[in-house]
Amino acid sequence: QAQLAQSGGGLVESGGSMRLSCTLSGRTNPRYGVSWFRQSPEKERQFVAAINYNGATYYADSVKDRFTVSRDNADNTSYLQMNNLTPEDTAVYYCATGLFTRVSSRDKRIYSNWGQGTQVTVSS
Repeated sequence: QAQLAQSGGGLVESGGSMRLSCTLSGRTNPRYGVSWFRQSPEKERQFVAAINYNGATYYADSVKDRFTVSRDNADNTSYLQMNNLTPEDTAVYYCATGLFTRVSSRDKRIYSNWGQGTQVTVSS
């Protein structure tokens, strides 16, 4: 199965920007897309954004117009560009890969391959 290695994250001031990366290796499936979730303390893991194998993108309402998900197929890497960050965006961010539709992409239960997670902290 595929392995996912995340990079990026850290501390940023409110209103700032940050880019996360998720690089896939091993046995990858060209029909699989990459999704991004986040989890705050005492909260469930929540859908953030996804990019499908055909380039279709999906976003949670809370990040639409601020976050952009992309992928570089040559490098097997997905990126999550986050702009205009607020303290409410503070969380551990995870990437995952799987076969999904616009609707199912939001369901964390369909994913079996996850990145290790990376902390994003936005100071007020």
